[in-house]
Amino acid sequence: MEKTQQDWSRRKFMYTLTGAGTLIMLNPMITWAAETFDPRVAAIVAKTIGIDTHNHVDVPLNATELPGPKIDLIGEMKKSGLSAICMTFAVDYQELKNPGDAYNRFLNGLTAMDKILESNNMTHSMNLADIQFAYKNHIPTVIQSVEGAHFLEGNLDRLGIAYNKGLRHLTLLHDHDASVPLGDVFTNPAQFGGLTTFGADVIKKCNQLGIVVDLSHANNETLNAALKVTTKPVLVSHTGLDTQLGKNEFMNKMMRPRLISKEQAKIVAETGGVIGVWTHLADSPLEYAQNIKAMVDVVGIDHVAIGTDTKLTPPYRSPESIKQQQGEPQKGGDKNKMDGGTNETWKDQKEGFYYVVVDALLKTGFNEEEIGKIGGGNFLRVFDAATKGQSIFKF
Repeated sequence: MEKTQQDWSRRKFMYTLTGAGTLIMLNPMITWAAETFDPRVAAIVAKTIGIDTHNHVDVPLNATELPGPKIDLIGEMKKSGLSAICMTFAVDYQELKNPGDAYNRFLNGLTAMDKILESNNMTHSMNLADIQFAYKNHIPTVIQSVEGAHFLEGNLDRLGIAYNKGLRHLTLLHDHDASVPLGDVFTNPAQFGGLTTFGADVIKKCNQLGIVVDLSHANNETLNAALKVTTKPVLVSHTGLDTQLGKNEFMNKMMRPRLISKEQAKIVAETGGVIGVWTHLADSPLEYAQNIKAMVDVVGIDHVAIGTDTKLTPPYRSPESIKQQQGEPQKGGDKNKMDGGTNETWKDQKEGFYYVVVDALLKTGFNEEEIGKIGGGNFLRVFDAATKGQSIFKF
């Protein structure tokens, strides 16, 4: 994608985020932290739109289990200090045996998520204006995401159906290959030569509809080919530099294939993309901030975001999946089983997620403007480029 194709400007975009006093007012829904945390941190949390670009909310995927358990999503979001999350789920954790399984699970997952939002008096954000509206009114919001395009099963028309149901963020690949593959997954043996023809068609359709393309889980060949197809900047929502391995040998071994090289990260940034840094391989908020700094040092402050790959809400396991997985280790995927939720990411964490991250970023040397970009501004630029002009936001 040539730079001349980019119809957005970082300088103008950041002005729209901070201009006219829209987003610099102290947010009363998060002032509880002021009494227990550094006042500078609470002020920055209030002045910036904090977004987790990859957060799992577990829901039932079988129709017989709907609508699923009641979840205090809004409570967890208020505690976290985040203004929004890309609320995601995947349909391929359990084997997809029959045609239609992936699509049915996808529709059931969306139904369950809609019920969660309804019970929490929340709604989806469809574009930047929706997120700004929610922020101004002190209401946490979500961007609907799905991890893996397995639900398409080779049917491109389903992407339009998904869009009409609120999908605005699609991770092209996940751990297991789709029945009609879209590209090579970085943890599987390469067999498709990178991006497939169908994968390219899906990216083009996402660009046309207004859906962010997330290239997490793609190997280098797939990612590089995708960057030549897309007309909009892309997201790699959850990864880390392959030089930042941490001290946990088990996590180190499991996560190593999922990390991005400096060279590859630069390719993403040069095309206007943004890379989310996950909390895996960081045993403390300060180590996480250092991992973010390492990424910023490679690609620049305008191309880094937060993408935890954690869960704000409790895990959900269907009776069917528990029975199916007894005695079988789960491939990739559910790493959050090994730690707490987003607000309990680190041992002895006493404050909400975004508060402790902002505190750690300050201690690592980032200023308020830079934290605003990492915290959400960079992602919002990509989101705005993908979704501009589309909105069905309602309260």
